[in-house]
Amino acid sequence: MGQWVQRNIVEPGKVPLLIALTAMVLTFLITRVITRLIRAGKGPFGNISSGGVHIHHVVPGVVLTVAGGFGAVASGRHGFGAGAFAVVFGIGTGLVLDEFALILHLDDVYWTEAGRKSVEAVVLTAALVGLLLVGFSPFGVNDMSQDELQDRGGVISTVVLNFAFSLAVLSKGKAKMAVFSVFIPFLGLVGLVRVARPGSPWARRFYRRRPRARAKAVLRAYRHDRRWAGPRRMVGDWLGGKTTAELAQSEERN
Repeated sequence: MGQWVQRNIVEPGKVPLLIALTAMVLTFLITRVITRLIRAGKGPFGNISSGGVHIHHVVPGVVLTVAGGFGAVASGRHGFGAGAFAVVFGIGTGLVLDEFALILHLDDVYWTEAGRKSVEAVVLTAALVGLLLVGFSPFGVNDMSQDELQDRGGVISTVVLNFAFSLAVLSKGKAKMAVFSVFIPFLGLVGLVRVARPGSPWARRFYRRRPRARAKAVLRAYRHDRRWAGPRRMVGDWLGGKTTAELAQSEERN
């Protein structure tokens, strides 16, 4: 186990990636703690404004991400510089993704249901970077032997096939599964045989004249959403804090 960890995670070329991931996760967690304290009116923290304009932390996050990214490219994958810029990049990425929903909606939705997309973006990014750290390569290339890798035609065919699987799963309305299937091709096959979500491009194209398929898609989506709504909300509340609507409901009950 120790040799596997050293070979796949602690090898010198992956150290900056591990540092950046750690910095991103810690930055996100610390930022959420601070914003929740500001919201509750506790501690020495407060919102930052300039000329009457509220400065969201995505602003310094963009600056740090750009600086860390260019610095990492210039410094390479080894040495102190690579590690230092990885920290800068990770901090910037954490700040940006913490307000991903604001960028997406072009509105301050931080404490709303739509703001939960920021938490999902951070979790998804951390999971994908984790897959890279443990040796997964996009589109199944990591499963190929050296002889197969030297055959360019085989590599291109494998990448194109797995990319097509991912696109097909995405067209079925399963965005998260499509993203993970880029690294784990088997998931793409699972997504292909499962029913598409209602309203997805696949459902509009192939279920239009199939009422039974449409009904099955609606029922499957309803059961899936009902099953995972509670755990998803629990994780969202724990990581990102309760939304304004949830706090209002709690106060009414009390």
